[in-house]
Amino acid sequence: TQIVREMSKVCEVTGKKVMFGNNVSFSINKTKRRFDANISKKRFYIPEEDRWVTLNVSARGLKIINKKGISAVLKEIKEEHR
Repeated sequence: TQIVREMSKVCEVTGKKVMFGNNVSFSINKTKRRFDANISKKRFYIPEEDRWVTLNVSARGLKIINKKGISAVLKEIKEEHR
């Protein structure tokens, strides 16, 4: 049997993750629910290193990568984890 792990719901660029809140019905009954971040797995090519990198990225993270470039964003991520 193979273990299937669900993709982490955390953006590796922005750090966005799952939030919790309430479903509120018409009669104002409250039940717990999850607000998932808009995250997808995406591959990026790094020409300087001639390799591909796979990241879990939110929609906002993708916009940041489009603006700054993948190399600059990866450098920022490495500096954060030190």
